[in-house]
Amino acid sequence: MSAVADELYSLLVPLAEDRLIVPRACVAEVVRFMKPDREPGAHDWMLGTVNWSGRQLPVVSFEGVIGKDVPAITGRTRIVVFLASGGKLPTGYFGVLTQGFPQLVRVNRDVLKLEATEGWPEDAPVLCRVKMINEFPLIPDLEKLELMLAEESVQA
Repeated sequence: MSAVADELYSLLVPLAEDRLIVPRACVAEVVRFMKPDREPGAHDWMLGTVNWSGRQLPVVSFEGVIGKDVPAITGRTRIVVFLASGGKLPTGYFGVLTQGFPQLVRVNRDVLKLEATEGWPEDAPVLCRVKMINEFPLIPDLEKLELMLAEESVQA
């Protein structure tokens, strides 16, 4: 097998104080920030929904989901549109607030090392933190986040 097959195109998604690292194939698009329509009674991390390509896209703050403050909206704020591969959301997609444009990186076993499996709330949608050269991004549990969004829409 070639070395190319052992590499994965990924995106480093900037948050307020952290970064997420996700496979490029999980992301459908990065769009400019649009103010979400908030549902009454929703958790603070559930920012609401925006119209994206004719669909109602639920948008969350990942910082809020892991118990941190929801960041202020700036001129750099964007929404990363993720594929909802678990089939829990009727639109098939959800958005995560980002503080800038994601950076495309190629990763392999040589550059990624497990750093931590704790340091966030137990019910947070985080698999682990990795060390990648001089970065320490979080690997999100996108299926768990999708399930949290589906449960949130039922409760709202």
